[in-house]
Amino acid sequence: MKYPLTKIWNKVKNLRVMDRRHIYKYWEKDHLRRLLHHYEIDCVFDVGANNGQYATMLRKEARYTGLILSFEPNPIAAEKAKRLAANDPLWNVEQIALSASDGMQTFHVMADSQFSSLSSPRHDECDMFREWNKVNRIIEVKTETISTALYRLQKQYGFKRPFLKMDTQGYDVEIVMHAGPALGEFLGLQSELAVKKLYSDSVDFKEAIRIYESHGFELSAFVPNNGGHFPHLVEIDCIMIRK
Repeated sequence: MKYPLTKIWNKVKNLRVMDRRHIYKYWEKDHLRRLLHHYEIDCVFDVGANNGQYATMLRKEARYTGLILSFEPNPIAAEKAKRLAANDPLWNVEQIALSASDGMQTFHVMADSQFSSLSSPRHDECDMFREWNKVNRIIEVKTETISTALYRLQKQYGFKRPFLKMDTQGYDVEIVMHAGPALGEFLGLQSELAVKKLYSDSVDFKEAIRIYESHGFELSAFVPNNGGHFPHLVEIDCIMIRK
């Protein structure tokens, strides 16, 4: 069938033009949309929520409609996330950090809040973020282990099929290694992997994957977590599922 030129032109005009700097985002959104639906996830632990970017992506792009529990110790970032969550009854923001122990811990607020971490920055393997990943101030924050947070919140909300997302700037592996048996409750996880180490507690990506596998997870996908820094690969996310 031949189409009039006007119809062809209208189709071309309606095509979504994709900026190649943002192509990476579609891989993550598509995979999470399918994965969270497939495993009937009823709660996402959004650990290292910053300003609420991940939870917003889950709602708007991954079409996830279940419970989101965001953890963000930086009071300024947590307040921004709380404002976004204000009209969403299934999104709650906890102003704490998940860590290796319950109590209080030093938290480094960086020049760019997305780099803020329980861990201190390092620049020997990659110095392109030096101006952003530098300490502006140090604060004391409340911490809980995954075990403490899971059982406390499970009792409150009654979820049964949680998914663990971590973006704690060099601290993901430390959290997992001190999670205890509670880690077995999670049907999947997403973690930022360090190809270049930006923090003192960063674990090499190969070792991180080995540790996650030793805790009963297997790879589902690798997804870029930024537009890349050609020609270098600095970080990438892994998405894993319970064996």
